[in-house]
Amino acid sequence: MILKSIILVLFCIAPTVFCVRCYQCASSQNLKEDTCGAYKKFDINSHIAVECGSDESNMPGSFCMKLTQQGPKGFVWDGRWRQVIRRCASVSETGVTGVCNWGVYENGVYWEECYCSSDECNSASSIYVHGALIFSVLSTIIYRNSFT
Repeated sequence: MILKSIILVLFCIAPTVFCVRCYQCASSQNLKEDTCGAYKKFDINSHIAVECGSDESNMPGSFCMKLTQQGPKGFVWDGRWRQVIRRCASVSETGVTGVCNWGVYENGVYWEECYCSSDECNSASSIYVHGALIFSVLSTIIYRNSFT
């Protein structure tokens, strides 16, 4: 019964893994205007998500990534330097998606990498696992186990 539940979970998650669409931009590409959400909210209306397996993608992959870097206070004239990169990804340091990793480089710059596997999930200020997917999978498992 557990094997059936695992297979069911894989079938529920598979469409989001193989056909994922992600936003791609980098705040370093346009220094005059914040189009990637480094200093203000990311505007999804000014960007188009791309299929990670298509030629439009700067980097092929099966999930989305958002990298945020921020300098320590006083790093530049405005108090803090920030950079955001949004793109497709194929390898995660942890090997899982739906999580964020963070740390501090030797020069004091804070970094945070977030990975997710649903369409356009790297648009948020913080990445999260889609609650409806978790709820539907758990409900199906409980429902199937109650009749066996």
